[in-house]
Amino acid sequence: MFSHRLRAARASRAFSTTPTRHQGCCPRRWRRHRRFPSRGKRARLSDLYSAVSLSIGQPLSLLLKSEALVSNLSPYDIHGAPGVAADVRHIDSAGEVNGYAADKLDEALQGVEVVVIPAGVPRKPGMTRDDLFNTNASIVRDLATAVARNAPNPTSSSSPTRSTPSITTLDVVRASRFLSGIARTDPAQTPVTVVGGHSGVTIVPLLSQSSAGTAVEQGSEGWKALVHRIQYGGDEVVQAKDGAGSATLSMAYAAAKFTNLLLKALKGEAGIVIPTFVKSPLFAAQGIEFFSSAVELGPNGVKKIHDLGNITAQEQELVNAALPELKKNIEKGFAFAQ
Repeated sequence: MFSHRLRAARASRAFSTTPTRHQGCCPRRWRRHRRFPSRGKRARLSDLYSAVSLSIGQPLSLLLKSEALVSNLSPYDIHGAPGVAADVRHIDSAGEVNGYAADKLDEALQGVEVVVIPAGVPRKPGMTRDDLFNTNASIVRDLATAVARNAPNPTSSSSPTRSTPSITTLDVVRASRFLSGIARTDPAQTPVTVVGGHSGVTIVPLLSQSSAGTAVEQGSEGWKALVHRIQYGGDEVVQAKDGAGSATLSMAYAAAKFTNLLLKALKGEAGIVIPTFVKSPLFAAQGIEFFSSAVELGPNGVKKIHDLGNITAQEQELVNAALPELKKNIEKGFAFAQ
């Protein structure tokens, strides 16, 4: 009835699953196209990326090749994908790897179930995500067109936008790591829900909901500094690399983490909840159609969108500050798409 192949595509620079301007250092979309293999089977996962995204694409390939749920990776690139595939193919895990050259995009997308498009053009000191928007959006528009042409969603899909969320996992990973450093806890056991968007003030960490949140007093200078670090963590890396690139290794880790959770959800594992940027009803009345919040993933993509829950007055102020900027981001994306 359906192909049992699962492919994650890595292409050039960032693109949101919604046409927003969040073109930073994160893979922006995954998309489910076919039925996932039955419980107990391993998935085929293809991997497309362009030359400029190799800084993320290569470590992401390494991490995905090691995933137990992945049986096939198919890198696509303008330059060098077959070489990367040959290198990763030597890793002693069971997954197969097949690389596709520049003129093989349509072939690489045949039977695709999941497409992941990560960032590619490295940020430089003084450069904002908005500076990268036009180039990145143009590239991924073409990639998205190819995806739609070769691997459209099933016609029975009742809500296509629910199968195309943007990955904001890097913000979650950073928030957990930074908070645990203050609280002296295990980062893996210090989850932090991050809502809003993926640029500056639109990134809103709900520290009060974390088990370690009491380590910083809401509204204190320490709390403000932590929030700022989470919101602008990418700048910290850009400056430390002295113009040689942006966050790539941490982004690859975050992308692999999300992909692993996605694969588990598609396979039927229940209770998988992670913040992600999706078409959401939470602030639709205010003209904000897309918003990142805790989302439960399921066999057909987004299963449930959670509201913000109980938040403090200080966190509400952060949300209020994020909404106007997020709305502008979304409008910019729609304007480009039109």
